[in-house]
Amino acid sequence: MTDTLGALTHRLRPKDSFDQALFWSMIALGGTGVVAIYSATRQQLVNQGLNSHYYVERQGFFMVLGVIAMYVVSRIDYRRFEIAATPLYVCSLLALAGVFVLGKTALGAQRWYSFGSSIQIQPSEFTVLFLILAIATFCARRTEGLKMYDVMRLLVMAVVPLALIVKQPDLGTSVIIVLIVSAMMVIAGVPPRFMTLLAVLGSLGLASALYLDLLQKYQVDRFVSFLNQNSTNPQLTALLYEVNNAKSAIGSGGVYGAGLFHGLQTVLGYVPEQQTDFIFTAIGEQMGFIGSVLVVLLLAFVSFRMFIIGKNAKDTMGRLLCIGVFIFFAFSCFENIGMTMGIMPVTGIPLPLLSYGGSAETVFFVAAGMVLSVSRRMGN
Repeated sequence: MTDTLGALTHRLRPKDSFDQALFWSMIALGGTGVVAIYSATRQQLVNQGLNSHYYVERQGFFMVLGVIAMYVVSRIDYRRFEIAATPLYVCSLLALAGVFVLGKTALGAQRWYSFGSSIQIQPSEFTVLFLILAIATFCARRTEGLKMYDVMRLLVMAVVPLALIVKQPDLGTSVIIVLIVSAMMVIAGVPPRFMTLLAVLGSLGLASALYLDLLQKYQVDRFVSFLNQNSTNPQLTALLYEVNNAKSAIGSGGVYGAGLFHGLQTVLGYVPEQQTDFIFTAIGEQMGFIGSVLVVLLLAFVSFRMFIIGKNAKDTMGRLLCIGVFIFFAFSCFENIGMTMGIMPVTGIPLPLLSYGGSAETVFFVAAGMVLSVSRRMGN
């Protein structure tokens, strides 16, 4: 009798549909990132008389930490995150505001908290994830649909962190937030006519910011240089230099690449910030066309799995969580790779799991953990 009840309970228990493909693809991307960062930085560090393992040791640590966090988060029912959504959102706002008082300035931006000589935390990366969670929770609680008052509250939720991030300034993350919030509002059922109105108002706001010189000069120059890549204007030459070197590095890899730890552009450090924003140039030069395509396919597969899990989610919160993370991941890939090839303007958006940086590494693994949590409970 006991055996019969046990078998019946087993049949009735919702199946754990944990997405193994997404889980292992994330780990494969993280591992690829560690190797790419090591190959891009080893010789340069040796030339400077520094520890050749400086970057790879830190990235490896954050990868291990991220994988553990991804697995732990995936084991938690995503619906329980509803309790933490508001506190995390508020904490992210406080962290963004605190950057202007306690933060570190680098490359003309004030985005990081610095702890010691080697640890930096960028709160805007975490803010994107916490905003996704807050919006998903907010919409899931509106069981009768979103009313106009609810839509206005959603806009306020998005505009407050957006304004703080623009002030840092961090235009790349700001664009990502706009895209994420727009997509989540569409999925949540906001009428198309209202979304059209928001798009028009947003375009007018951007035009006004340009006309009133509210954007930083270097931000405007980046867009101008993107639209005029053959310009001989001395003010744009420095910006075009890094893009041209990036394209040259990718092209010099040919079909098969120069091989790991080889490649003139990478070894001599011709591409600035190669281990972070321009890590794809090291992949292109050292792994060639074939290796680059494989990396892009792996990134595309991860994005595809996130989208499919969101499409098949059984409730509003799960669906919005996955779509928000999907936009976050997919657009980051498109923008980062696009800027290295000159088809997108240069921004500070990292290539997920491949660029050097502990904040981004941790955030993307945790975000994937949330999506995996949704996949586990497809039948519940």
